[in-house]
Amino acid sequence: MKKFEFIEKPFMLDDDLSLAIVDKRVTKKMKNSLKNKNIEIIETVECKNVYESIKYHPDIAVCSLGDGNIVVEPTLYGEYKKLLDEFCFNIIKGETKLGSKYPSNIAYNTAIFGEYAIHNFNYTDKTILEYVAKNKLNMINVAQGYSKCSICIVDDNSIITSDAGIYKAVQNTGIDCLLIEEGHIDLFDMNHGFIGGCSGLISRSELAFFGDIRRHPSYSQIKNFVYSKEKDIAILSDEHLLDLGSIVPLATKRKEHADDR
Repeated sequence: MKKFEFIEKPFMLDDDLSLAIVDKRVTKKMKNSLKNKNIEIIETVECKNVYESIKYHPDIAVCSLGDGNIVVEPTLYGEYKKLLDEFCFNIIKGETKLGSKYPSNIAYNTAIFGEYAIHNFNYTDKTILEYVAKNKLNMINVAQGYSKCSICIVDDNSIITSDAGIYKAVQNTGIDCLLIEEGHIDLFDMNHGFIGGCSGLISRSELAFFGDIRRHPSYSQIKNFVYSKEKDIAILSDEHLLDLGSIVPLATKRKEHADDR
């Protein structure tokens, strides 16, 4: 087994990221940037039940619950178990089989961070709902089913979104939310992608973007917001921003313990 420490809480990092799930279609430049940061990536399995643009998005078919627990869409369970077994993750078979049309394709696209869970809970997979209830997370119900796609997690109570409904829903919840201009992010054959899908934390102090975030018209506000949270911005390539279904962090490098020597 490789020496990794499981992420304790979903999307939250206490150290430098070492292992993550990433869309199989990640560009060569982006992949090399992650490699140069000593991040090992696990490329996603195709989810044939959903439409072309999101069929490899990790946040569509996979939901990390932290502590090595990962919920996977049932038709992909066997393939992800094979991919992740060597790392000793607990792969949990979800109950919801995804369908091709919205909202039958959103069951695992829940944004879980800190003490919060944001989703359209009418469609959330039962396994995830049980985790949310067990951990007494604050549930924020929104109309936007592509919740994780739409939410860039900055820290345990700070997010960025272009979705006005999400922005309104988190007011007076303790979450600090920056609302940015919609669009300006590619999503293959779709009109545009989302800020959550093109980003992810890669250390406790660094937020990475798939593409050049400086091209986004809201970059100035994004930069100031991220810096105000004592984090830096990592640009993974000089290409246009690309929604790849989030960087889903799984583990950091295992700290050396006295009994390891």
